Amino acid sequence: MTEQQIIALLPYQEPFLFVDELTAFSSEGITGHYTFQSDAYFYKGHFKNNPITPGVILIECMAQIGLVCLGIYMLKDELSEQTNPQIALTSSQVDFFLPVYPGEKVLVVSEKEVFRFNKLKCKVKLFNERGDLVCRGKISGMVKA
Repeated sequence: MTEQQIIALLPYQEPFLFVDELTAFSSEGITGHYTFQSDAYFYKGHFKNNPITPGVILIECMAQIGLVCLGIYMLKDELSEQTNPQIALTSSQVDFFLPVYPGEKVLVVSEKEVFRFNKLKCKVKLFNERGDLVCRGKISGMVKA
């Protein structure tokens, strides 16, 4: 399965797609990037005269790359262009350390902890362009073909 095939199977579209590219993936983990566009809708009110990316959007970016893309890759033998994977986030525990500003590119690195009975649990980290750790945590979800 290729990077483009994984991204094509994602059940998201603009303005709620937070995956630009996947740079490495295996059954043990995945790495990908996303650039937060300066004109994204959520910057208009978060925060007044000092826009930063909301934490819930950072978690969504981490989940899309670190959980959903990895889950799609792991189900590659069961999925096709006509199959829409079923995805449900079941839990997240994330600690935040730094803000992400409009126009910043982030790197998401995810390591599989367990994939059993269609439940995937991952340790996920998000870094800014300078390589600083922005946030990290554990994200779990159900992924079915």
